[in-house]
Formats: sequence, C-alpha cells, structure tokens
Amino acid sequence: MKNKTYIDLSHTIEDGLITYKGLPAPIICDYLSREESRKHYEIGTEFQIGKIEMVSNTGTYVDVPFHRYSDGKDLSETTIDKMAGLEGIIVHVDGNKKEIDEELFYDLDIEGKAVLIHTGWDKHWNTDQYFENHPYLTENAAKYLANKQVALVGIDSVNIDDTSGKARPVHTILLGQEILIVEHLCNLKELTNKNFLFYAVSPKIKGFGTFPVRAFAEILN
Repeated sequence: MKNKTYIDLSHTIEDGLITYKGLPAPIICDYLSREESRKHYEIGTEFQIGKIEMVSNTGTYVDVPFHRYSDGKDLSETTIDKMAGLEGIIVHVDGNKKEIDEELFYDLDIEGKAVLIHTGWDKHWNTDQYFENHPYLTENAAKYLANKQVALVGIDSVNIDDTSGKARPVHTILLGQEILIVEHLCNLKELTNKNFLFYAVSPKIKGFGTFPVRAFAEILN
C-alpha cells in the first residue's frame, strides 16, 4: 500500500492560549492524574483523564451556520461531507494586502471546492500583532464565492471578516448559504503547487456553531 502524505494545517491548543482577544484562554489540566489513578488499578497500571474548559472559538476552528443564525444547522446537523474529503484549492495573497477582494478569485476553478486563502498571517500566531490589521475578505469577495457555490472557505488569519467595525458581512453571506468557514489555519504555504483534499472535522455537538478542528490536507499524486 502506498504511503499517504498529510500536511497539518492546525495550531496547537495549549493551556493559556489566546486565540481571539476578549475571549478567555483554555484551562487544561488533569481530571484524574496518573498518580491518583494508581489507587484504582493493579500495580503497574495507570491512566490520565484530562479536563479542558474553553470557549468554542479556540485554536483552529470551523464555523457552521448556527454560529451566525439561530435557525441554522449546528455541528450535530452538519454532515461529514461538508467537512471532510473536499477537493481543495490554495489561493495566495500578497503579504502586504489587507483587503482581499473578489478579483483574486476570477478565472479560478472554485465551484464545490474548499478555498483556502494563504496570507502568511499565521507567522504572527500567539503574538499581539496577530490581532492587529489582519487580512480579511471583503463583502464583494464573499458574494462572489457564494455565487460560485464554493464548499468551504478557510483563512490563516484571526478573522475572515474586517474586525475594525461591528459588521460581519462575510460570515453573514457565507454561513447564510451553508458555506462553512475555517479560521486560524496555518502552514498553507506547504500546499503550493499541490493537489489535495481538505479535512476539518469537528465533534458532533448539539447547540454549538463553532468548535476546534484538526484541519489537514491529504496530498494527491
């Protein structure tokens, strides 16, 4: 059997990590430590059970319609084919470009695909700069992607929307058309000139509209 090649596109979630300013960092600890577990098992047998307290917008995560719309599909209602095995396309953005408009996607074969936008902003991950003047999609870009019926849109930035104001048109447009969003991706430069399938699968949780994923690309030969 031929070995498959995967590229990890997810940030590591660790205790104290700030993903988005204003939201609390995760608290990660033992619920049952290995030392404590020894009291319950025979000599030489031990286990660890971890405990995590966090908001759903932590690390690399997927947004589904319920995140924006009260009557939208939540994580438990979002089918696996929306998150897994999607034919992907990488779109590179000039590192100095802040507003990503519709022209970037002209003449690209994007219908039904996971469109991953590589800005290089992930180099600022876990720094104050990550939250300031980040690249984002314009409303017109979101409309164009929705009209082209893409499957999913991902970005390696703090938010797919402009966060300088209160409007969130990109989330509104894409999630309104059941086009999933994945934010805080990383390592997208590794996908240059590669054909790949994209995966970003979350747990099946009722009443949640966003949650961390292990996003990755399966490279096709």
